[in-house]
Amino acid sequence: MPNDLEIYRQALVDLYLHLPDTPRRLSRYDLRLVRQLWERQIPLATVETAFLLASVRRLGRRPDALPLGPIRSLHYFVPVIEELLQTPLRHMDTYRAYLRGKVALRPASGPGSATD
Repeated sequence: MPNDLEIYRQALVDLYLHLPDTPRRLSRYDLRLVRQLWERQIPLATVETAFLLASVRRLGRRPDALPLGPIRSLHYFVPVIEELLQTPLRHMDTYRAYLRGKVALRPASGPGSATD
């Protein structure tokens, strides 16, 4: 777990900005949530797994289901983070690698994309 909030924030923001259907910028409320996750000492591995799992779930919807709108906030992932905290995965590293293979990550936008 990084002991420096800035390192944690940058790593989390980088993960978030690479996900499909997420905005290119974080709001001040999203950045507040990043600080809360850091204060709760939620490991980045858990957050990344939650990001990927939620993305795979979105991608795995039935083709005839109504399309989902874009993700508007980092808060979208909080229930999945809580789910992983309540029911930790035994082989999280292996599962995270599997999920990475299922999600088409996009390049992050340029500098200054972390805030509005």
